[in-house]
Amino acid sequence: MGRDKRLTLEQSQLLSRARTMGTATAIPIFLEDSELARLAAVILHDVGQENLIPSAIEIPPSASYYNRPLEWFTQEVQGIDFVTLYLTCLQNVKDFETYFKCLCEIHKRRRKYEKILSAQPLPTMAQISPRVLLEFGIIASPALASWMTWRKWFYDIDNRAAQETGYLFEPILASVLGGVSYGSQNSPVRRRNNAKKGRQVDCIVDKLAYEFKLRVTIAASGQGRFSEELDFAEDCKQSGFHPVLLVLDPTPSTRLEDLSREYSRVGGEAYIGDRAWEHLEEQAGETMARFVEHYVRRPIAEIDACATELLNLSISNVPEDSNFSIMLSNKQSSYTWKFSRQEEQALADNGDEEE
Repeated sequence: MGRDKRLTLEQSQLLSRARTMGTATAIPIFLEDSELARLAAVILHDVGQENLIPSAIEIPPSASYYNRPLEWFTQEVQGIDFVTLYLTCLQNVKDFETYFKCLCEIHKRRRKYEKILSAQPLPTMAQISPRVLLEFGIIASPALASWMTWRKWFYDIDNRAAQETGYLFEPILASVLGGVSYGSQNSPVRRRNNAKKGRQVDCIVDKLAYEFKLRVTIAASGQGRFSEELDFAEDCKQSGFHPVLLVLDPTPSTRLEDLSREYSRVGGEAYIGDRAWEHLEEQAGETMARFVEHYVRRPIAEIDACATELLNLSISNVPEDSNFSIMLSNKQSSYTWKFSRQEEQALADNGDEEE
């Protein structure tokens, strides 16, 4: 089966990238036409173009992407030609292509992380047993062995989450700004101390060179690496670009102050916290500003607002059902989350790194 000739070559390439991720890794993701059609329908719902949603896809008026279970997206849709729907969306929704690309990126990462929760192996005692010396005798050995196992599994899961989030943010923010990311080899920003070497740049828009950061903390920046970060602004200036720092988390730190000061010194700009979000939405235009608010800023803000109370945690291994059951509760409420388990040993040693 060849390429659909109704699509331009560029459109065909975009859809190929939108539907696939990590094809050579332990957890490859491929979105079928039905899944892409459901994502397109969600976008039409977001932008108030419900009349263009095919009748075969039902979306409740109050529904949003985040309250749709992932299983809903993988259900086959009968009688829909996705390419026709895609071309209709391009004609009727401003910036649909960018919105669709960004939503696909979020969706693929969520699909992958769902599989990670299922497949990430519990650690073996050979991996963690030396750590017993720190706690041996404090609690009974059977309990300590389980505590160490759960603790390491949570650590591994959180590392995976941080990794997936890191891969996700940069392309979304670059797309929202209408820019392009550059690796060091082909970057137009060169190092002052060695013009043969380029600087990796998160996003370039015309003559603006952006550096994206979720946060800047003392712990996150070693002295050598932080010196590199300080040099970025001057390297941009010397290469003919206007450096712009975008930090989403406004938590104060001396490193953040130093970095902001350096950008200002060379005539650049630093947007921190709310100002960073506002800058993104101003540059994005109406459609993509809606995407940023709905898919990125609002979920982060909602979880931040809920972080004032730490719920009690209970986790159970249910071998007969091949799942883990997690309960989070306080005196007023309890929430249960179950996910299936089918371990994949290839994930035990970082065997799922991006290509």
